Amino acid sequence: MAHYRASESKREHFRRYLEKAGVLDSLTSVLVALYEETEKPNNALDFLKQHLGVAGQESADTEALQQELRDMRQRCELLAEENKDLKNRLQRYEPTQEDGAAE
Repeated sequence: MAHYRASESKREHFRRYLEKAGVLDSLTSVLVALYEETEKPNNALDFLKQHLGVAGQESADTEALQQELRDMRQRCELLAEENKDLKNRLQRYEPTQEDGAAE
């Protein structure tokens, strides 16, 4: 019986925490909005994310990071090509250690 009260106390503490943080109100509002939708969305989870403000922020951040990644990969390729070209040019003007020792 004591174990039951301890877990009930933890639940109550957690419920108060969620209530203080405004989580319960936010979830309730979004769930009510979903319930009141005349045409239910195909993906209820996306609906919840969108209305909680998660999806928009996440997709904008994700898109920006993906663009930055594309830009960095392109820059890396250009620098690798430039590095290869410079090494080839250097080879023409400066013989390697092995070539110089042979002379």
